[in-house]
Amino acid sequence: MSAAEVWSVDPRTGKRRERVATEATAHDVDRAVRAAHDARAALADRAVRSAFLRSAAARLEAARDRLVAAADAETALGVPRLTGELARSCYQLREFADIVDEGAFLDVIINHPDESATPPVPDLRRYKVPLGVVAVYAASNFPFAFSVPGGDTASALAAGCPVVVKAHPDHPATSELAAVALREAAAEHGLPEAVVGLVHGFDAGVELVRHPLVAAAGFTGSVRGGRALFDAAASRPVPIPFHGELGSLNPVVVTESAAAERADELGTGLAGSMTLGTGQFCVKPGLVLTPRGEAGDRLVTSLTGAVAQAPEGVLLDGRMRDNFVAGVAERAALPDVEAPVAPGAAGERAVAPGFLTVPAARLAEEGPHDLLLEECFGPVTVVARYATDDEVTRVLSRLPGNLTATLHVSSREAAGEGPGAELLAAVTPLAGRVVVNGWPTGVAVARAQHHGGPYPATTSTSTSVGGTAMDRWLRPVAYQSTPHALLPEELRDDNPLKLPRRVNGVLEA
Repeated sequence: MSAAEVWSVDPRTGKRRERVATEATAHDVDRAVRAAHDARAALADRAVRSAFLRSAAARLEAARDRLVAAADAETALGVPRLTGELARSCYQLREFADIVDEGAFLDVIINHPDESATPPVPDLRRYKVPLGVVAVYAASNFPFAFSVPGGDTASALAAGCPVVVKAHPDHPATSELAAVALREAAAEHGLPEAVVGLVHGFDAGVELVRHPLVAAAGFTGSVRGGRALFDAAASRPVPIPFHGELGSLNPVVVTESAAAERADELGTGLAGSMTLGTGQFCVKPGLVLTPRGEAGDRLVTSLTGAVAQAPEGVLLDGRMRDNFVAGVAERAALPDVEAPVAPGAAGERAVAPGFLTVPAARLAEEGPHDLLLEECFGPVTVVARYATDDEVTRVLSRLPGNLTATLHVSSREAAGEGPGAELLAAVTPLAGRVVVNGWPTGVAVARAQHHGGPYPATTSTSTSVGGTAMDRWLRPVAYQSTPHALLPEELRDDNPLKLPRRVNGVLEA
């Protein structure tokens, strides 16, 4: 039986665009993983790695028009959005190249022998080494930043790990084009093209996480799909780390004082954030706790006007559209739920943005309204109206882990007066990134960034954005009482590679 064909589909029309590839068989996956495994030594030189990452960025930029056109045709995300996303991905590649050159990610720590310590300390020298082949599972909603040339791939290559990417079926042609650019960059620096492998197909994704030569995996997608792969990674004869980003509600709390101070601004800001990219951002605010009363009413009125003017949009594929339409209808049918702007289907292919309101008391206790505490992918949010601070606390106590949590306070509360500090402490356990007086959509590529959170936001405590994303693909090794001539260069006393390190507790630049 021949392998299934992989087609590029236009979500605006539902029609096939072009045949891109065939789904990978178990043999195809094995061949890609073994080739990547054999390419590990080629990535050992940090100078070559950083040059490769910079060339990858340059080649992606050179192919920008073709890449963006293909991605827009496959995702309907729009040329401006995709152009910015590709630029972000290129910036990220160069940022990792800088980190590789700097060398601090190796976390070199040296302790010289100390017989006076209790117990005595032998000569110990510790640094980090690459894990091996990394399986990367591309995301539907970010065809560049969280797919073939995205953060998981960039951080793994920067750490010295070859990758095999499982392409997302929503943008297979874009994935192939991006892989070509990365492989050309590899060849430019004498690296095997196998440092970036690419496979298609659901079964290929399962085979990939089970392959004995795959050392770790990175995933961005649904709770259901991510959890299945996470369980497969854990049930292997040799379990491997699985860094999955699964789902997030991204709660927002608006204090009564903040609503009184700037209700109109908050309403329009929320509308812009929840409809951005047709609501297909992993950090879309999906639950907003706002006060009852006049100030809260003004906020809802502002939100109503702004969302009513937001354009209809096309979701990434028909399945997501069907799930959105069914999901908002099921939520809207719950008792005491109202829809000031009704979300749902708009014609044959598009969806209309909207939002729902519900008394916060309905969410403070277990019941059918728990559905409102689950992510609904698309342009919708739930506004929960609270009467007391206790209701806010009770709702927050019932929330799962999130990528972000947002707090809007008044200028007086920002200066330290009122409940601002207590609320900040209440939302901090819920998320990996806490935003104050802003909106969570938009994840800056910066070394201090953290894009992760408690389960089910992610399956680990790591980040998939920012410089420390490399830590997922590294493991520490300590050498004890090792003859100096046998030590890796990174750990020698004369520090020939000029690495930042800590020696006997003292940080050396």
